[in-house]
Amino acid sequence: MITKRSLLKTVAAAALATMAIAPAFAADITGAGATFPFPVYAKWAEAYKKETGTGLNYQSIGSSGGIKQIRAKTVTFGATDAPVKGEELDKDGMIQFPAIIGGTVPVINLEGFQPGELRVTGPVLAEMFMGKIAKWNDPKLVALNPGKKLPEENITVVHRADGSGTTFNWTDYLSAVSKEWADSVGKGAAVKWPAASSVGGKGNEGVAANVNRIKGAVGYVEYAYVKKNKMNFMQLQNANGKYVSPDDATFAAAAASADWFSVPGMGISMVNAKGDNAWPVSTASFILMYKNPADKVASAEALKFFDWAFSKGKTLATELDYVPLPDALTAQIRSKVWNQVAK
Repeated sequence: MITKRSLLKTVAAAALATMAIAPAFAADITGAGATFPFPVYAKWAEAYKKETGTGLNYQSIGSSGGIKQIRAKTVTFGATDAPVKGEELDKDGMIQFPAIIGGTVPVINLEGFQPGELRVTGPVLAEMFMGKIAKWNDPKLVALNPGKKLPEENITVVHRADGSGTTFNWTDYLSAVSKEWADSVGKGAAVKWPAASSVGGKGNEGVAANVNRIKGAVGYVEYAYVKKNKMNFMQLQNANGKYVSPDDATFAAAAASADWFSVPGMGISMVNAKGDNAWPVSTASFILMYKNPADKVASAEALKFFDWAFSKGKTLATELDYVPLPDALTAQIRSKVWNQVAK
């Protein structure tokens, strides 16, 4: 005869067994960091969960936040667009690898112009972000856009308010094309913005919202946010002197000559890359993981996710105008980088 007490014991034991095995089937992956790749990570996560049942909990909090979270060991992986230097990776006991390639774009709020209709060079763009060019009808902008009637409207610079890999790449580019910017502002995940008229926004999302809200604004966001928010953008002159528009083809052209293993942690810069079709502010977004993780099961699940993304997530990436990594490179990442992670 089954007593009430023995029945309760049986139910309790079954419940404990279920709790013990549940993580093996629903071990959601945790990550945090860059807002730059968030649109494609979200698409990958949705498709991956449908296929495998494993979810990805990714916090889009900015590159600096992602580095802090992985160092605090509160997530399985951190994501950053500003690559961590080799000596810091060694000190922290971490690996780093690129996951996706995209581009950062100068976006504007100026009535009467179509996306890509206005042109700008790197040095002139730097003067706009320094506040030296403060009106849209400045002679330098007029000279670059003959036949266009530019308004006597104030320029408001919109920048990131949080520590950001997008800012690192943007200021890396401005430093490459303007000695004055390099000497007075420099590059970093956070900088002191010199323009008198400037507004901060949190994440790519915040910058996009502020540019769309403020008349006469100029800012910088990852291209997926340009498409999502139907934003106006400027064509940019590249290192070969050609004016180009942002898209997956011009990002891929910039990445074509990248020598990924020339720098420890694969943290190369692609800004101002050579090539007639190269977009000047192309960049990779990177993943940080521990070589000897505290939770080896979660770490293995994260690598399974990126393995799936590299092999099956390419179409989803190109639909958002990101550039998937070439197969030859992902094979090298598997053999040279992932093999350093303890299982």
